[in-house]
Amino acid sequence: MVVSCEALEWLGTIVRAAGDVILGYYDGEASASFKADRSPVTEADRAAHRAIVAALPEWDPMVPVVSEEGDIPPYEDRRQWRQFWLVDPLDGTKEFLKRNGEFTVNVALIEDGRPVLGAVYAPALDRLYVAGRGLGAWKREGGRPPVRLVSTPRPEGAPLVVVESRSHPSPELEEYVRTVSVARRVQMGSSLKFCLVAEGAADVYPRFGPTMEWDTAAGDCVYRVSGRDGERQSPLRYNTPRLRHERFVIGA
Repeated sequence: MVVSCEALEWLGTIVRAAGDVILGYYDGEASASFKADRSPVTEADRAAHRAIVAALPEWDPMVPVVSEEGDIPPYEDRRQWRQFWLVDPLDGTKEFLKRNGEFTVNVALIEDGRPVLGAVYAPALDRLYVAGRGLGAWKREGGRPPVRLVSTPRPEGAPLVVVESRSHPSPELEEYVRTVSVARRVQMGSSLKFCLVAEGAADVYPRFGPTMEWDTAAGDCVYRVSGRDGERQSPLRYNTPRLRHERFVIGA
């Protein structure tokens, strides 16, 4: 799988199509069941999963697909993979159930432990972010032309705009914000938090609770390639044994 402008355009088409599937459930009665980890899942999650995993092999059938709503291969199999797709068909199911629009479709190509191609689509907001190694990060909202995203770290000691999870507050987060100069705090659902840092609407995204790699990979890709003078640094690695991050700080 080669990272290219054509692949970026194709990936944007896939996440938009999955978003349309999700919107088919958005205005109706949406009920959730609960997985073993007590996270909610709806038929919209499952339907978007089916649409994405059917579409991805059309580009390159040799690249494996790992989706939150699919069967997760054991690490003994995955550890040999150089590339694979990492998918969260509906990130922010709680926000979907609350009808606040802050949910996304996330798809990323992982290569050697890092995301090199990614798309984040917020269907209720009609907001698409796409990014690729060497191609930059781009945002397209509604029918407007795409806009290149460029972000830079704030000067040391400057007040920071902190974007944080709407659904996962923590004492550790409150401890963190006491250690920095805070201009403003913004709550947001799903992987949109990464994208706010990438577009310069926020400076830092701290997360002090566990997240799965499919929650972060696409947004992390958008953030990484948004740097003005090369890639921005991210502490996150992918295809780890548990496919899980314990905590991280993205941005300044």
